[in-house]
Amino acid sequence: MKIVDATRAPSSPNPHKVDARKLCEIPHAVVVMITLQPGESLKRHMTPVDVLFYVLEGTGTVEIGEEKATVGKDTMIESPARIPHRWINESGSVFRVLVIKVPKPTEETKLL
Repeated sequence: MKIVDATRAPSSPNPHKVDARKLCEIPHAVVVMITLQPGESLKRHMTPVDVLFYVLEGTGTVEIGEEKATVGKDTMIESPARIPHRWINESGSVFRVLVIKVPKPTEETKLL
């Protein structure tokens, strides 16, 4: 059994310049926790695999393709492979989301 304390996992450098912590990497999936401070956002990008987002804390805006929605804690969002997407924290508090990439990507994410 492997147990990961997400609060102690190191933040990895990334092109979005936000707190992104890889919690799990197995042959068929990658799990990352992203924390956006008020006013922070991810750059619009395309992931080569399907992505599931689960909101852990706060309220944020998700853009997937031409759709845009404000979502909060305990919400699951599906994002198909190769569709431009991003997260924006326009709230006054921390926004935290769990990112599950399935299958594990074999190519890089493209910034737009």
